[in-house]
Amino acid sequence: MHDTAVFVNTLVKKYLAQKAILKELQPDTSANIGDELFSLDDVDVHNTNVLADEANLGPIADWLKTLNVDVSFNPDAADTTGFFDEIALHMGQHVDAITPIVNQIKYIQGKGYANVKFALGKFTEQDQKTIRHFCQELYDYSFVAKYFYHKKEKFVRLTLQTAPKIRAFFHGVWMEWFALITVLKLMQDKNLSSSCARSVDVRFQDGSRNELDIVLVSKQGQPICIECKSGEFRHDIEKYLTLRKRLKLSKQQFVLCVFGLSDEQATGMTAMYEITFVNERTLAPYIESQLT
Repeated sequence: MHDTAVFVNTLVKKYLAQKAILKELQPDTSANIGDELFSLDDVDVHNTNVLADEANLGPIADWLKTLNVDVSFNPDAADTTGFFDEIALHMGQHVDAITPIVNQIKYIQGKGYANVKFALGKFTEQDQKTIRHFCQELYDYSFVAKYFYHKKEKFVRLTLQTAPKIRAFFHGVWMEWFALITVLKLMQDKNLSSSCARSVDVRFQDGSRNELDIVLVSKQGQPICIECKSGEFRHDIEKYLTLRKRLKLSKQQFVLCVFGLSDEQATGMTAMYEITFVNERTLAPYIESQLT
């Protein structure tokens, strides 16, 4: 993966160098490198690594260069040929029902154990069905090694996988995947053009670093940053306010997607802070409003 990352980042640097040369040679023309808009036409967004292409990453690198910010892209961060996006989409669409078992999985992982027993009796029939379907998907896509449902006593057993990527997924990375695939499906369904990247590593001039969850640059050149949180997020608000200023983004361009936040809370907090708050349901319509 390291060699691939070096290759991708070398391509992006080459893109920037070539664009700078052409800009000097043709200052009054619009026919520069990168003017061909990145497109998801004829792309299966659930099975592609097209976001690692230079045509997609170049405009994002362009924007960060104007801020004198160094950038590094992870070529695997938006590779949907695996099943992270499918599971994340299911999780985001059923946050309320699935959160308890996800929390239990995280707890067991934190203890270093592999076996999860989760009782279903206290949940509604619909939530029980949602949880069982989720567990079956985890097994089908190899996110867990074993899955068993005890119908009579109403509990499920899971044997967890220990791979670092799977562990990280349950500990929050799934929200980034949800935001990514939500944006990609929106762009494709609405025929919107924008560069898009996940897990973008940026280094400021003072040497400090941040990882940006999702970065978009629209066809008009407008950047949008999406950060994802769940649970207790309030102590991080000041950090995000500072990051927004460092990236020179407006309130509308810096989006904090808090999973499980009510629509009313999102509206109220947006009015209070210089950040736009959304939840898993309002993310897509808000991004659409910014890209059209």
